[in-house]
Amino acid sequence: MDKSLRHYNRIVWFEIPVKDLERACRFYEQLFEETLNREAMGPDTTLAVFPYDGAGISGCLFAAPSAAPHSDGVRVYLNADKAGLDALLARAEAAGGKVTLSPVQLPGDMGRFAHIRDSEGNIVGLHEN
Repeated sequence: MDKSLRHYNRIVWFEIPVKDLERACRFYEQLFEETLNREAMGPDTTLAVFPYDGAGISGCLFAAPSAAPHSDGVRVYLNADKAGLDALLARAEAAGGKVTLSPVQLPGDMGRFAHIRDSEGNIVGLHEN
């Protein structure tokens, strides 16, 4: 296998489009009990970046005139290992979100996942190993 193609399908970044950045930040900060780092990316675009250590995958909430949440668009799965899937599902509802798919047990030792609708209408996956 050509080494240049070895990791072509690895996710390196994600963007969750939002209409109201501060409302979405409150939702995700309450959900994960972490602070997102707000960054201006030009006159009309602001990001709120999820914490990361530089070694793994990260991403952001993305607010711009062209940003539109999509309940049927790309689905990202965020790691639920730190707090646990059940705790995050309870926090999601307390933060104004909704559980749209209750936990599903994956085969073997692959863990569990669930889906939530965030404050902006996006469907986001949560995965616990």
